[in-house]
Amino acid sequence: MVMKKVHKVSTFFFFFTTIFFVCVPPAKPDLGSERAALLTLRSAVGGRTLLWNATFATPCNWGGVKCNSNNTHVVELHLPGVALSGELPGGVFSNLVHLRTLSLRFNALSGNLPADLAACVGLRNLYLQQNLLSGEVPQFLFRLNGLVRLNLGYNNFSGPVPVGFRNLTRLRTLFLENNRLTGSLPELDLTELAQFNVSNNMLNGSVPEKLQAFSKDSFLGNSLCGKPLSLCPGDANVGNGANGTSSVVGDNGGKVVGKKKKSKLSGGAIAGIVIGCVVVLLLVVFALILLCRKNSSKKTSSVENFATLKHREVEIQGDKAVSDVENGSAAAAVARTRNGGKSEGVGGGDKKLVFFGNSSKVFDLEDLLRASAEVLGKGTFGTAYKAVLEVGPVVAVKRLRDVTISEREFKEKIEGVGTMDHENLVPLRAYYYSRDEKLLVHDYFPMGSLSALLHGNKGAGRTPLNWELRSGIALGAARGIEYLHSQGPNVSHGNIKSSNILLTKSYDARVSDFGLAHLVGPSSTPNRVAGYRAPEVTDPRKVSQKADIYSFGVLLLELLTGKAPTHALLNEEGVDLPRWVQSIVREEWTSEVFDFELLRHQNVEEEMVQLLQLAVDCAAPYPDKRPSVSEVRQHIEELRRSSLKEDQGQIQQHDLINDIDDISSR
Repeated sequence: MVMKKVHKVSTFFFFFTTIFFVCVPPAKPDLGSERAALLTLRSAVGGRTLLWNATFATPCNWGGVKCNSNNTHVVELHLPGVALSGELPGGVFSNLVHLRTLSLRFNALSGNLPADLAACVGLRNLYLQQNLLSGEVPQFLFRLNGLVRLNLGYNNFSGPVPVGFRNLTRLRTLFLENNRLTGSLPELDLTELAQFNVSNNMLNGSVPEKLQAFSKDSFLGNSLCGKPLSLCPGDANVGNGANGTSSVVGDNGGKVVGKKKKSKLSGGAIAGIVIGCVVVLLLVVFALILLCRKNSSKKTSSVENFATLKHREVEIQGDKAVSDVENGSAAAAVARTRNGGKSEGVGGGDKKLVFFGNSSKVFDLEDLLRASAEVLGKGTFGTAYKAVLEVGPVVAVKRLRDVTISEREFKEKIEGVGTMDHENLVPLRAYYYSRDEKLLVHDYFPMGSLSALLHGNKGAGRTPLNWELRSGIALGAARGIEYLHSQGPNVSHGNIKSSNILLTKSYDARVSDFGLAHLVGPSSTPNRVAGYRAPEVTDPRKVSQKADIYSFGVLLLELLTGKAPTHALLNEEGVDLPRWVQSIVREEWTSEVFDFELLRHQNVEEEMVQLLQLAVDCAAPYPDKRPSVSEVRQHIEELRRSSLKEDQGQIQQHDLINDIDDISSR
């Protein structure tokens, strides 16, 4: 009887408990517990910019913390490049279960990932690249089946690439490069996967079929083979029978039998192959001879008489002028062409070089025409040459094209350009004007342009463009443009681009080609400043200062990304550089924007991000949203001072450590 009563009580208690837990679900972390978890995280890993005010009741106003629309839960945590170090503590993420984005990239976090990260079941984006995290890729990550972006690159993860990635069916990005992963790659049948990289690990074997669609850059630095890399051993014999035989199926009295037929070549076939090889060899030798002649011709013609080289590029009017050039009388041909076919003494009359200010007049037009020259390149307003005078300096000469204004108007406008004097501008030394020829003479800069430095030689011996050099170039260019804008509200550059930023041997920036947009006609408009032109500009001859700011913003983006504006399509037709950068940043992939040479300097990532934001502000679609050039220059100066103080602090800290070591060793 007593046992029956006990059983009834136990049954009732179990039933009541079940109903209670069904009707009253377990308590979820509220904003208070999430706030406490964030403070725990800060105390465990530090960080130079985690200046969270603990007196605030809500963490939603803290830097890097984003809450939902009701401010009831933390949904995003962005802490990139803030000097976090040490191991991530346990018990933090179990109180941040509403997280959708977690970014701890570009820090110095070490150790294993905490297991309670598995509690963030709503996580969509996880960015942990550029840390010191170690251990195998944890299995609990594969329970976060809502992940869309996962970046574990540039860490110390080891062990095999887990097959558990197959569970992340929504994954679009998987980056595992620059770790210590070993073994073979598993077949990952992820239909949404658009970005994949396992380069620079210790993987071996063949690339699985489902991953062969990615470029070879995704697999470099391993011992992998197969498409898109080189063939694996044995792949070359696929489809061929052993020992040069092939299987032949025939009919033998109604019975199907397999026969092996040994392939043999007839004498005629062998003779044909030999003759064909000889013919191909002769063609190759002939092509090499032509190529050598062409190169030799290029070498001999790359440096010629300036007048000859310049005159070849234009359509020479009059048979007499052509005859003069062929006979080597280049200066006379140019002079005759200038005067409509009538002979004119070189530099005679008022047709002579006009020098500005205190520019040295150690040469005249005749000296210039006799100078040896080589083409530097064709730009927006004409062709530039390097002219080596027999006596005097090496100069750069620009031959203008499409100049349609009168001589009087030309002189008025070019004299305004000649009066511009600033240390960050390329000064105009002299000019020449005639009906058929308009020449501008500048200083020659052997270092070339920023464009050539960014997009030219990437091989051995190239000086890497670090943050200090790039920010210095940006500052110098900003100062030059600021000077131009200070000359009046209607004064603008009109053609800001990387090929018009010339560099001294100490990498100081000099802005060139300013003030020329008003000299040329509309015929060259389609080829002008592709990728740099502000959206409101319809006539390149009428460029405002705000349009200059847009072009300068694109220039800053080019400095930071290393990408030319006209080559930033990235498989998306018609996407320009500003929109591409914004799309990447919007996905919290800021590190993917920066040029690889800049990523080596992690201690200035905060300044890099700020300069990136400044560039985006400059390239705003609406002119009134863009800052002034003075604000831009001031901001760049502050960023450079900030990075300089940080570098000095690190040097002082290093010296202090050395001093302590010296004292302790005594």
